Amino acid sequence: MGAHRRKCDWCGSGTPIVRDMEPVNPEYQYWCEECARALIIKGDPIETYRELEGEPIYGRLLEEHCTLKRFYSFVTA
Repeated sequence: MGAHRRKCDWCGSGTPIVRDMEPVNPEYQYWCEECARALIIKGDPIETYRELEGEPIYGRLLEEHCTLKRFYSFVTA
C-alpha cells in the first residue's frame, strides 16, 4: 500500500507526512502532520525519519517546535 493511501498509525485519519524509520513500536511508523507536531511538542520527536510528501514538512516542524539539541537523521532511500 502506498503512503498516499495509508492513514496515520496514531489517529487513523490523517494522511502521513513522515515515517519513523526506527520505531519503538512497529505499529506506529506513519504519522500525519498533527500527530507528528504533537510528538515534537511533547518532547518525543522522531529521530530517524523519511519525509513522504516530497517536501520537508517534518523538518520544518522540527525547526519550529523542537527545543532539544539533538541530531536528527533524514533517510533518503
